[in-house]
Amino acid sequence: MRDEGRLRPPFFVRPTGENQGRMTDRPMHGSCPAARFGSLIGKAPQKRSAGEMTHAINGIDHAIIGVADLEAARERFRRLGFAVTDRGRHVGWGTANYCVMFDDDYLELLGLIDPAAFTNGLDRFLEKGEGGLGVVFSTPDAEASHALLGAAGLVAPENALRNLGRVIENGPDGGPVELAFRNVHLADGATPGIPAFLCQHLTPEKMRRPDWLAHPNTARCILSATIVVDDVNAATEAYSRLFGSGAVTPTDTVIAVHTGRGVLMFATPYDLPNLHPDLDDEPRAHDHGLVALQIGVADRDRTAAVLEENGVAFDREQNGDLIVGPEEACGVLIEFTSV
Repeated sequence: MRDEGRLRPPFFVRPTGENQGRMTDRPMHGSCPAARFGSLIGKAPQKRSAGEMTHAINGIDHAIIGVADLEAARERFRRLGFAVTDRGRHVGWGTANYCVMFDDDYLELLGLIDPAAFTNGLDRFLEKGEGGLGVVFSTPDAEASHALLGAAGLVAPENALRNLGRVIENGPDGGPVELAFRNVHLADGATPGIPAFLCQHLTPEKMRRPDWLAHPNTARCILSATIVVDDVNAATEAYSRLFGSGAVTPTDTVIAVHTGRGVLMFATPYDLPNLHPDLDDEPRAHDHGLVALQIGVADRDRTAAVLEENGVAFDREQNGDLIVGPEEACGVLIEFTSV
């Protein structure tokens, strides 16, 4: 039974029509993670030195959004002001992607191109609808991570260390570009709330062309990801094992996991409105898992101008942050905040 005496943020209706995109009258303290939990998140990702890494993990590598229509998803994210890469297909799989690249991390829009081939569960996920699928962590050395995580009992029991290939269909010279990765797959229960694995990029120079990093909305990085779980205490224990107890900061309603580059915010369905009032009582295809992303931008006014130019509905908080609802971003709420 809910504690009806607990203070909750009020429910706010997204502006429509002539009020779309204007400053709302929301109280800043309860409007968004950066406003209420800014001390937990911080304003910019902090990289760890090799000596500070736990299990040779140096932060968020990318966040995955499962999409029903790859071409429609690419267009949606272009309307949000992102530069989107050329399409890539996973070698031997039935999936392909478009990516939104930043200097050190990125967003992956993942869709099906051959449902009869191996889809790594994407087909089952999309049966409920689009949304946040998972988070991938970065490692500079997959072999070292595999050894350290294996000693801690945190890797998958079989075939935990795997190679993955992706082919970008149109390279700078018009031909295909081959990308290579070395991934570490984790044990069941290692990352409550989200599917996750570790990724080492073996061909990083091929993924970050200058035109792919120049975003009209001035986006720079992933600051945080919000994940809904039923038990934040279990999440605290699990992520303390993965990142170290010093990386996990609990409050009375949420926990923050500092990955070294980007923060994971965990809340129960009941406490989610403390982070994102926009999601309160709003129907979503996926009630749990990755529901929101906080993206750092260099110029929020420019971001707002791009959204307005492209006809994207958004709210502007009293602290200046911009909120785009899941209906505009393939099932994930996106908050643009200054870095």
